[in-house]
Amino acid sequence: MPDRRASWIALVILQKRVVGLTALALDRFVTRARRAAGVRRPVNVLITSNDDLRELNRRFRGKDQPTDVLSFPAQPYLKPPYAGDIAISAEIAAHNARALGHTTAEEIKILVLHGILHLHGYDHERDDGKMARREEKLRRDLRLPAGLIERNSPSPQKRSRRRA
Repeated sequence: MPDRRASWIALVILQKRVVGLTALALDRFVTRARRAAGVRRPVNVLITSNDDLRELNRRFRGKDQPTDVLSFPAQPYLKPPYAGDIAISAEIAAHNARALGHTTAEEIKILVLHGILHLHGYDHERDDGKMARREEKLRRDLRLPAGLIERNSPSPQKRSRRRA
């Protein structure tokens, strides 16, 4: 008889090696982040190449360019139910980490958190800052550096400097 518990295990696949990050460590982080965000169902995570992210972005969003993170909510009829899938470009994560002065492992975790929030229904392009505020709080709770939305949005201080 099959073990039903095994069907609830999420997958973490590291197709690209990330210094300082193992599949086990990332799996543990995904579980912590998912629970902190209020996502009850498992999440699958794929760390892969720019080429793979470009293909996924082209196929599902009609954009023929690589991107850092994509989230794919699960279809509600799938059994066993899970929250969805997250795909991350290891190369873009490494580039962003170098530019922002933190590790690639930290950047991967930031992108995982961002993806989990999308799977939970947040949409930073349409929610008047709701996702940004939630991501910032969770980022602090999970002891992560500046979040994806936060660093891509001008803060009030940055805006005032630009006016000067």
